[in-house]
Amino acid sequence: MKWGVWIWAGRGSVGAVPALPGQSRGKARRDYLTWLFARGILPPHGAYRCVQLLDLKGKVLICRNYRGDVDMSEVEHFMPILMEKEEEGTLSPILAHGGVRFMWIKHNNLYLVATSKKNACVSLVFSFLYKVVQVFSEYFKELEEESIRDNFVIIYELLDELMDFGYPQTTDSKILQEYITQEGHKLETGAPRPPATVTNAVSWRSEGIKYRKNEVFLDVIESVNLLVSANGNVLRSEIVGSIKMRVFLSGMPELRLGLNDKVLFDNTGRGKSKSVELEDVKFHQCVRLSRFENDRTISFIPPDGEFELMSYRLNTHVKPLIWIESVIEKHSHSRIEYMIKAKSQFKRRSTANNVEIHIPVPNDADSPKFKTTVGSVKWVPENSEIVWSIKSFPGGKEYLMRAHFGLPSVEAEDKEGKPPISVKFEIPYFTTSGIQVRYLKIIEKSGYQALPWVRYITQNGDYQLRTQ
Repeated sequence: MKWGVWIWAGRGSVGAVPALPGQSRGKARRDYLTWLFARGILPPHGAYRCVQLLDLKGKVLICRNYRGDVDMSEVEHFMPILMEKEEEGTLSPILAHGGVRFMWIKHNNLYLVATSKKNACVSLVFSFLYKVVQVFSEYFKELEEESIRDNFVIIYELLDELMDFGYPQTTDSKILQEYITQEGHKLETGAPRPPATVTNAVSWRSEGIKYRKNEVFLDVIESVNLLVSANGNVLRSEIVGSIKMRVFLSGMPELRLGLNDKVLFDNTGRGKSKSVELEDVKFHQCVRLSRFENDRTISFIPPDGEFELMSYRLNTHVKPLIWIESVIEKHSHSRIEYMIKAKSQFKRRSTANNVEIHIPVPNDADSPKFKTTVGSVKWVPENSEIVWSIKSFPGGKEYLMRAHFGLPSVEAEDKEGKPPISVKFEIPYFTTSGIQVRYLKIIEKSGYQALPWVRYITQNGDYQLRTQ
């Protein structure tokens, strides 16, 4: 007996589906799904029918109709409905036309649309669409219209493995990359077998991995989202964190990661120690959730290479790391002057790198003149902004920039309001939340020594300060 492809069973677990001699793995998979439907194990109405990738004009680039019961012309109604809802201000991620529902997301210059005639599990649909974006991005580096046009064959292969008969199947890119490569899919004689990782207890990691030098790199990356009003009040602030790893370890190692988690410290009587209360924690499928729930230890057998171990959020008051004060004087029919003061409000031992302060200017401004105490200033007329770049911004420092623009004698009516100032930065060896890696243990039966490396980075997210 040969083996067909596998059934998705939640949290990435998979099981092999047996195929009869002469039966393709796709046929085996569909027959098994039909058998599950007949016994009520999988409800037929839970599936969705068709996945399509559209350009910004609504033209279909890729279409995969999994059930064959949705008219291919139905997607022609998607873009007109989307534009109509957008004009009305009632746009939602689920649109309807007749008996067909469109569930969609936008990524770069693409729309990813799933269609269904019956009620479908909406959370599953959107999780799948975002997973498609992730897988395609890992294959093609950048997911956009051009990369779609250059990789039609591989994309259809991926869509056939990602989903079958309207149900998600293998969505782990590391497994997919074992048998769908960018060099093309070579046809083999005889019945193909699924990759070993599919039938392993640990589907995300292959057996027999060997490295001459065993190393683990762990990055704690926090993005700060901030919105400050024109009078200096913080309207919104949050920290979005991610722990990313690059694993180069031989064999089947088990890793144990300890953080200064508030729940753990409270449970063990260390409530006075410096700790962080994490919210909206999301783990990679390799993490043993039962172990984390019991003693807050993050225990896992990692995938090989690069992956995101976990993400988290802290909806808390954040002191602005880089504070901007702006004075804008507009002299009617002649000129506009800017005085921008930037101040770093983090510890002196830290330094922000590659700081960019984006200051909006009128569309009709011209004849720019700049003066700054540090860095460089550039006018970007196509974006109607000036960019003040500071390569190195130490903590506790304050810098000043002045700009002068000429204005036309006929003043245009200001209909668009005043866009906010936005700031980009990166601060190494620093986290806003105070999260710390207490330990990273590497356990492997051969007992080899491995080198763990930990790095902290804080960067801007959606970081905006409104002007007067």
